[in-house]
Amino acid sequence: MAGDGSLVDGERFVLRLHPHWKTMLRPVFVLLLILVALAVAEVLLPPRSDLALVRLALAALALLAIIIWFVVPLLRWRTTSYELTTRRLRLRRGILSRSGRDFPLIRISDVSFSHGLLDRLLGCGKLIVESAGEHGQLVLTEIPEVERVQATLFQLVEDEQARLAREDR
Repeated sequence: MAGDGSLVDGERFVLRLHPHWKTMLRPVFVLLLILVALAVAEVLLPPRSDLALVRLALAALALLAIIIWFVVPLLRWRTTSYELTTRRLRLRRGILSRSGRDFPLIRISDVSFSHGLLDRLLGCGKLIVESAGEHGQLVLTEIPEVERVQATLFQLVEDEQARLAREDR
């Protein structure tokens, strides 16, 4: 876990997650299609030296397609994180430039989850976080082990409310 200086005194990391690997199924499928298409084109082209430029162009086109439809989604997946600390829910994303949102646990009023049959089989789902203020409802999709995350977040909200109640006395 990133032990960065963005945590306040007494705050510590509890969970750090990335979207479920399921989000990479389509990019992997596209990668396989590109590689198969390139192999088929290579087999169908006659082995003549005057087609070397065509082969090079096909390889360059395949490389560009792989970067667009596989590498970029892979980097987006790896650079997106959901972090739970003892004081807040933090969302971080971005490949070249980063953006983030923080939701103080004290403002969270409800935490729920949902997942369909495929999500249940793969162990992921949708986390729905209700918060007071202008943001209202936050829906995070493709959360791994969503039931455990929901229970942990609910417990952290309860703990934060109890901590603040003790400080007010």
